Amino acid sequence: MFQQRTLKTTIRAVGVGLHSGERVTLVLKPAPVNSGIVFQRVDLPESTPFRVTPSLVNDTRLSSTLVKDGVRVGTIEHIMSAFAGLGIDNVIVEVDAPEMPIMDGSAAPFIYLLQSAGIVDQQAAKQFVRVLKPIEVIDGDKWVRLLPHDGYKVALTIDFAHPAFKKSAQTIKLDFANTNYVSEIARARTFGFIHEVEYLRMNGLARGGSMDNAIVIDEYRVLNDGGLRFEDEFVRHKVLDLIGDLYILGRPLIAAFEGYKSGHAMNNKLLRALLDDESSYEIVSFENRNDVPSSFHDLPALGI
Repeated sequence: MFQQRTLKTTIRAVGVGLHSGERVTLVLKPAPVNSGIVFQRVDLPESTPFRVTPSLVNDTRLSSTLVKDGVRVGTIEHIMSAFAGLGIDNVIVEVDAPEMPIMDGSAAPFIYLLQSAGIVDQQAAKQFVRVLKPIEVIDGDKWVRLLPHDGYKVALTIDFAHPAFKKSAQTIKLDFANTNYVSEIARARTFGFIHEVEYLRMNGLARGGSMDNAIVIDEYRVLNDGGLRFEDEFVRHKVLDLIGDLYILGRPLIAAFEGYKSGHAMNNKLLRALLDDESSYEIVSFENRNDVPSSFHDLPALGI
């Protein structure tokens, strides 16, 4: 049986919120089979745990933010990407602030935490969402789609008319049958333009942003010492975000994703469009590991 996964032990970390600039304590705990990814705001006594689902993403202006009965948990896409990257099905995420800690702006610190806690198989079959027909969302010149595919692959193009981006590839195609998520995606950092950071801070946002947790770009170049971690780090980070956004579905996708200028809002609309058409997908599990698509079978690409 191809099994579900959770953490072996509880683990704790402290970081800073990207927008609030305040200290954030994060605790990750093992969870029972079929419980999914569960978030709880422990700083709010009235708050109850809730399972992540696309319908709870109600703010996508600067990140993917869950809102449940007025309780917010923002900037979840990086940790969700790490959960997807290591095949975590069930976990409890406790946080004492309205946003996740930004860490270094990538998923790598979350990968480290999860690996430090340990990952164990559980006595229940892992459930996948298999896409059965094309699903597409279009908004102006932006578009995203899911296509049937016996595995998991991504083709994504970003489009920034800026000197720093002209030096970097803005299109990437990755097949996770032969792509290692941990080494090729998880380390890619979020990025922002210095003039936008100044505007956000004037409006009470991005108070925790710095060159320690983001790639900062001025009118001409990257300002961070050491430059980029990958030549095409910008588009790789967009793939990192995408993987996290799609994992808000709560189960790994067996599908191909294609997109042009996608972002958190488009990614969420795509998931909602998929769920709205019950003929477009099916929930599957595998009793025989040899039947699992190669993107997920004994490969480090998704940590399984």
